[in-house]
Amino acid sequence: MRILALVTARGGSKRIPGKNIRRLGGIPLIAWSIEVVKDLPTVCDTLVSTDDEEIAAIARGSGALVPWLRPPALATDTAGSVDVCLHALDWYESEKGSVDGLLLLQPTSPLRRRDSVERGIALFAKHRQTVVGFAAALSHPRWCFRLVDGAMRPVVPGDGFDLPRSQDLSPTYVVNGAFYLASPTTLRSERSFYGPSLVTPLVFERPEESVDIDTEWDWMVAQAAIETLRGQGDV
Repeated sequence: MRILALVTARGGSKRIPGKNIRRLGGIPLIAWSIEVVKDLPTVCDTLVSTDDEEIAAIARGSGALVPWLRPPALATDTAGSVDVCLHALDWYESEKGSVDGLLLLQPTSPLRRRDSVERGIALFAKHRQTVVGFAAALSHPRWCFRLVDGAMRPVVPGDGFDLPRSQDLSPTYVVNGAFYLASPTTLRSERSFYGPSLVTPLVFERPEESVDIDTEWDWMVAQAAIETLRGQGDV
């Protein structure tokens, strides 16, 4: 099986300037996602799609393939991630040969573990359908409300403020952003990692793997998690 790992990293981060090259736990953020798949036998290459020369240099130094800078049209705030994926996939297959799957590794999920990635690839090989990462939802939908005209309304229709006990609720899950793996056929036909059919879930049990860095608070959480795990000899 040939899996192309793709790390997407724009240079223009507004909430955390220079996020992708900023050091997290002493390592540039983007390098975490490159290192996690290094030397995996099923991963034929790790390609980094970026519009930024500094990100490209760090990615190459970490062992990734950076054959070009992303076109400006795919480096805007409104550019779709699937368009970025298809641009990289089309180039790679035309230059390096066909692949069985494209694995999107967003650099904002730096603490995914190698064994989780291997587990996701094994699920893809077994079921031959898209695999997406999930984590347990921190708040059950029946405990959630919307602010409507100055009043709180339950997200689940019919529910009020008589909230069920958490232990009486079945588990719910959210997409955690740490793992997306689909076949080229699915990506090209559906232009989505979801499509009309069901996806195979890769459930991440360890909470640190689902840290998604979008704000300075997220960064502090990730840094604290790394320090704790290093103290335990687990990272």
